[in-house]
Amino acid sequence: MINGELIVDNFAGGGGASTGIELATGYSPDIAINHDPEAIRMHQTNHPSTKHYCESVWAVDPVVACAGHPVALAWFSPDCKHFSKAKGGKPKDKNIRGLAWVACRWAGIVRPRVIMLENVEEFKGWGPLNRRHRPIKSKQGQTYRKFVSQLEALGYEVQTRELVAADYGAPTMRKRFFMIARCDGRPITWPSPTHGPAGSQEVQAGLLKPYVGAYTRIDFSLPCPSIFDTTEEIKEKYGIRAVRPLAEKTMRRIARGMQKFVMENPEPFIIQCNHGSNRYGMVSAFLHKYLDGGYTGAAVSEPLPTTTARDHNSVVTASLIQLNNHCDGRDMRDPIPTITAGDGHFGEIRAFLIKYYGQGTGQKATEPLDTIPTHDRFGLVTIAGVEYQIVDIGLRMLEPRELYGCQGFPSDYVIDRDYKGNAYPRAEQVRRCGNAVCPQIPAALVKANLPDLCVAKRLPICRPDRVQVSGSGQLKFA
Repeated sequence: MINGELIVDNFAGGGGASTGIELATGYSPDIAINHDPEAIRMHQTNHPSTKHYCESVWAVDPVVACAGHPVALAWFSPDCKHFSKAKGGKPKDKNIRGLAWVACRWAGIVRPRVIMLENVEEFKGWGPLNRRHRPIKSKQGQTYRKFVSQLEALGYEVQTRELVAADYGAPTMRKRFFMIARCDGRPITWPSPTHGPAGSQEVQAGLLKPYVGAYTRIDFSLPCPSIFDTTEEIKEKYGIRAVRPLAEKTMRRIARGMQKFVMENPEPFIIQCNHGSNRYGMVSAFLHKYLDGGYTGAAVSEPLPTTTARDHNSVVTASLIQLNNHCDGRDMRDPIPTITAGDGHFGEIRAFLIKYYGQGTGQKATEPLDTIPTHDRFGLVTIAGVEYQIVDIGLRMLEPRELYGCQGFPSDYVIDRDYKGNAYPRAEQVRRCGNAVCPQIPAALVKANLPDLCVAKRLPICRPDRVQVSGSGQLKFA
């Protein structure tokens, strides 16, 4: 408790909102509720001082849980899948859509002085479903308006906004709906953005910091297998599994990204990179995201596109060498090795690029090359007046640690195992991340509306391998 008041995180998940609250106040929430035992395990690992309820939010009695203590803040992040446009035209579940009503229950029973709710933008269209479990278009927003009216009838002032996490320092463009309701007579305050696009007037004038780029959370030392290697070659080189050959649609998206973010970019993102079995002088990278048939690419210097519970984010690297008539793919600082008659890897890349940009279909280097246009500049990148040539293209999925970093979680947040040392599968790690609230926004909201609770700085998380569980179930830290 802070100043004798409780903080409660309903729908706590893996702990995004709780971590944001902790960043603002210095303390984890007093109570966390979630029906998913896997989510509770991750939350308990990172917020061991919190009292956890692994059950439905409707099964928890607010009076019993709060034990007579006043509630300063109740946070709600009800399941968004059955509101989100990402679900498409699939049938909706009215029970899941109705989970938000639990906020009114807490408001009526224990009367938190501030209530905050997070969801997708489509939450404002919450309305009744027809017999096929699909929203009735003529009644969109009807239930949402009743929800707001009930909070107001309980004595709460209610305001809503849509906020972008990147505006508050998170390396992601995730945009979400936020509601603030308070009954203590104090004004609702919406925090001003702290970050903006690098080229904006506010950033140029020093009023805002530039957006935090995704590259700050991407580990460029990890191997990024060539899109031209076979599954067997990748396993032999890197000891990892990757599906090859890639689907034609994937190759098309890679080609479009290469053209936009590397070859036609006046300022491509460049790093020095020497790792793995292939060593290159420079690497230019961009982000590749595929979801439900659509494609969105982004520069790694920009925040990551929205992370979802399914793993769709990857990084593409274009390996470059200085154009010196030796397209050998080696470090340009090393002596040039002997060029053999079989050195034709660049030809493969060149054929790939020309074919994709010209006709929209792929081509193997072993086949006769299609007609080359008179403006044959494909595969060339000019950086500060120096020409470089693309010698390979790599593709890999972003690792869970990178995704959590882009989602705004602290680097010490434990995602790979629980407090008992049990490992989390990759899929569980990604799912927790995609469903998580970006901590920077709850931190900003709490600081703006509950400054009296912001009394300390967040302490680093203890490593799970130093946590012991006593016979009574209490956590002890070695």
